[in-house]
Amino acid sequence: MPMRWIRTDDQLDELVDELSGCKAIGIDIEGDSLHHYTEKVCLLQLAAHRRGSWLVDPLALRDLSPLAPILADASVLKVVHGGDNDVTSLRREFGFTFRTMFDTSIAARLLGDAEVGLQALVRNELGIELSKGSQKDDWSKRPLTAKQEAYALADVDHLFALATRLTDRLAEAGRTEWAREEFAALANLTPNEKRSGPDEFRRIKGSAKLSLRKQAVLRELYVWREERAAAADRPPFKIIGPDVLLTLADKSPTTIEEVEEVLASYPRQASQFDAVLDAIERGLDLPESELPKREVGEHTSVPAAARRRVEALRAWRDEQAKRSQLEPSIVMSQKLIDRVALAGPQTTAELVAIEGLRRWRVVEWGPALLAACK
Repeated sequence: MPMRWIRTDDQLDELVDELSGCKAIGIDIEGDSLHHYTEKVCLLQLAAHRRGSWLVDPLALRDLSPLAPILADASVLKVVHGGDNDVTSLRREFGFTFRTMFDTSIAARLLGDAEVGLQALVRNELGIELSKGSQKDDWSKRPLTAKQEAYALADVDHLFALATRLTDRLAEAGRTEWAREEFAALANLTPNEKRSGPDEFRRIKGSAKLSLRKQAVLRELYVWREERAAAADRPPFKIIGPDVLLTLADKSPTTIEEVEEVLASYPRQASQFDAVLDAIERGLDLPESELPKREVGEHTSVPAAARRRVEALRAWRDEQAKRSQLEPSIVMSQKLIDRVALAGPQTTAELVAIEGLRRWRVVEWGPALLAACK
């Protein structure tokens, strides 16, 4: 069936009618986070098995609430690929809730596939080659080209066939319950909210290693970059990358020439060299009493017993990943290792109670995890 655009309330009502009674829908979104300061959902792609595909335009039709019941309907399977951004973005902007999901990316990772991108999975499982040429486009621009429409539809048109193949493989591998738990966690992801404020400089990797004085400089630079990005309606990383911002704070140049040298790869910011130097000087001149405070837990010593458990769990994880032919992070992420090591569980019940560990890991590897925690 041909693709149809949904741009009016009447068209949306007709779409909801067409989707009623369907057992599965494919979902994907396109946004503009690579092009604007505040990202938004610019396109919602939907597909229903043997019923057609639709491009829903949230820029023309901001009230998508008629779609809420079907997305929350546990009897309707929602198929996505790498759906964490889909779920959190749609929940943030439209208040949607989700139940009964299947994520082809998660399924492929649980199966140990080396390539888990949609293009690779469709090629390897279905023998179809997809184009990814429009992946980084600015989807807030209208009208979309025929190439963009084709790209957007391809992201949902093959989801059902892909999910069918992966469902069979999960069953053959005895990992259906693994996937079921992970899919349920996906459906319950909370919305991503844009965090703001001067202390968000701490999210820059490496900031905690700076002295408090250099953290003060980084904080001033971070505030300058956010203001500049908002005024230009551009993503902050396109103003100055976080690694360069960190370098500026670490070196804390004191002349325009030194600032220019660090920012040589950002010619668009040439008019801002004075503002950058002013931000650095504010950080350097700040009274000691106004320097950033260490975050709770920052540089906090970890008990020796917990450190030993971290090493034991990491060694077990790496060996188990090889035996299971899985990514180490699927067996156990470093965040989970740290959490388990600090908890030091001694019983299965204590293992189950650890946030994010999932029951399937306890069922598969509970005794080994407890042994590593002794």
